[in-house]
Amino acid sequence: MPRPASGTIRARNRGVEIRVSSWAELQDAVFDDAWQPALSRHRSNCVFRGVPRARHALATSLQTGGFEAQERHLLTSFRKYALRSAVHGDWVWNWLSVAKHHGLPTRLLDWTYSPLVAMHFATHDIRHFDEDAAIWCVDYRKTNELLPKPLRKILDEEDVNLFTTELLNRAATTLSEFDTLAKHDFVVFFEPPSLDERIVNQFALFSLPSSPTMSLQSLLEQRESSYRRIIIPAALKWEVRDKLDQANVTERVLFPGLDGLSQWLKRYFTTRPGDDEEDRRGAPPAGRRGRQR
Repeated sequence: MPRPASGTIRARNRGVEIRVSSWAELQDAVFDDAWQPALSRHRSNCVFRGVPRARHALATSLQTGGFEAQERHLLTSFRKYALRSAVHGDWVWNWLSVAKHHGLPTRLLDWTYSPLVAMHFATHDIRHFDEDAAIWCVDYRKTNELLPKPLRKILDEEDVNLFTTELLNRAATTLSEFDTLAKHDFVVFFEPPSLDERIVNQFALFSLPSSPTMSLQSLLEQRESSYRRIIIPAALKWEVRDKLDQANVTERVLFPGLDGLSQWLKRYFTTRPGDDEEDRRGAPPAGRRGRQR
């Protein structure tokens, strides 16, 4: 039997909320239940999403921006004005992935297979270091139990647990067709094409709800043991951030290019409240005492 995650644990509707108090407890919590006896390997069935403020809901950019009614027009216009070479495979699911990747409001949410990448997104924004962060861990086997028969049939035929855009296209070729696959709410997790290094380095995938207005959080809360939410206290954020930097889980890696490099350096040289202002002056990180990687 796997040992339970350490930390303060409490029931949250039908999921579990774990409040950790140390780096070690955080590692235990994110890798809990990763052991697969049938494989004799540690392979988690969860996907992860880190948020810098624990009070952040699992709302999409369509929902937070009030664009639900404009979803079709947004995507149609994006396809019309974007270069055809912008996407490999002229499928709505590829276009939706590219649009999300470049900031268009969509019904998609970003997730990752990597707990460390989720930790990064929970601690990347120093402006919110006075607030608790959270990592959502969702068991896709549980959410797959809600999938309509056409989608479950595809997973069974391919002997896989998650979709690609190609597999999604077998079930539905438009958003409208996808929305009518079932009368009940459900969510699909799918891997986007390797659009660029950012997608690859972030070990990224997306959640796709069965309607633009569906609340993923409400769906999860109605499903027994479908998720756990790990709370990272504000007091622990600096330690987590520094150890991720030491492990090279940074904007420089996750957002390859000059933009990511600039974001990393700006955050890296930010002085922690109470530190000496003089400490952030001088040579680059690799050449500074006390700031070496």
